[in-house]
Amino acid sequence: MNNITMKMNADTAILNALREDITSEDITTNSVMREFQLGEVELICKQDGIIAGLDVFKRVFELLDEKTEVSFNCKDGDTVKNGQKLGIIKGDIRVLLSGERTALNFLQRMSGIATYTRSIVELLKGSKTRLLDTRKTTPNMRIFEKYAVKVGGGCNHRFNLSDGILLKDNHIGAAGGVAQAVKMAKEYAPFVRKIEVEVENLEMLKEALCAGADIIMLDNMSVEDMKQAVKLTAGRAETECSGNVTKENVEKLIDIGVNYISSGALTHSAPILDLSLKNLHAV
Repeated sequence: MNNITMKMNADTAILNALREDITSEDITTNSVMREFQLGEVELICKQDGIIAGLDVFKRVFELLDEKTEVSFNCKDGDTVKNGQKLGIIKGDIRVLLSGERTALNFLQRMSGIATYTRSIVELLKGSKTRLLDTRKTTPNMRIFEKYAVKVGGGCNHRFNLSDGILLKDNHIGAAGGVAQAVKMAKEYAPFVRKIEVEVENLEMLKEALCAGADIIMLDNMSVEDMKQAVKLTAGRAETECSGNVTKENVEKLIDIGVNYISSGALTHSAPILDLSLKNLHAV
């Protein structure tokens, strides 16, 4: 995550997280540390996985005190191991204590998503199918969670509602049918925007293809129907498979031949990666 992205998008979210955790003061830290004392603490990995969010972790402490020094022994995307020392944070002990939980919350969440994503990407290795995330993200955490998906080797679907056209069941119902929904989207949307249509059966697929959809999302269809859908599409549109995709069931989808598999589980069900700040001491 580069400096421009951090300052324009991430800083606000990080500051809001800090304000959530410190409404007036950190009464515990202020009880035991009444004045400045330089100290350092180690970032320790407690579980094997993929690390993601190091710049966000660092930024938490910098926003509390720009003099805080953070150095890492790894970079985003690296495989980390249980017991590995990942870095050292040096600065005002009061800052180290007050920023600890917020910094770890970001890093653990993002690393958990990257780890889970990587596990599915490995299962898809050798196929032509790419793994996508969804908008099923934690409110106000999307920038971090979608970045973590990329670190894990996945690809980002649209970032928000302004980013692309996806006609789902309720949009189709509101428009009065697949053909009408696609027609209306083509009339309204800029020509540079692709139009994706969610279909639930082969009849809807045929209607979407005839209407000129660019991408067809095969939603909660059987494996056999999805294979038939790919054959019927015959390259006239890109295809995406969706619907409760997890690490446990993704392998049965590999041979369908779709261009993409999207999984909300990447961001809504990935467990955190266990990390900790340990061995705090004065220097």
